[in-house]
Amino acid sequence: QVQLVESGGGLVQAGGSLRLSCAVSGRTFSSATMGWFRQAPGKEREVVAAISWSAGRTYYADSVKGRFTISRDNAKNTVYLQMNSLKPEDTAVYYCAAAPRSYSSSYYIRSGASYDYWGQGTQVTVSS
Repeated sequence: QVQLVESGGGLVQAGGSLRLSCAVSGRTFSSATMGWFRQAPGKEREVVAAISWSAGRTYYADSVKGRFTISRDNAKNTVYLQMNSLKPEDTAVYYCAAAPRSYSSSYYIRSGASYDYWGQGTQVTVSS
């Protein structure tokens, strides 16, 4: 069984930075897609960024391009989301997700149904 544990959320002022971590344990996969999603109150869950575990290909939602960076450390089995220039509209619960396959199509990357495993979520609050 795969377990994902997020950390690094918190309260930050607009313009500030946070780095989220997602520690992966359990089964390992020769190819996988790791995604960060977020859900704000009253809004649908949306993908923020994703990365292919082996090739390191990345995907970003338009709303975070240039501000967020997703990366992975294979040795530590950890995926990171560096969030800079945070805005109040970035406030949400952020979830890490894993799919035991490598997606190249943004259609699948953006869909929560494409991911088999989810973390418990970490709250990010950006004050204005």
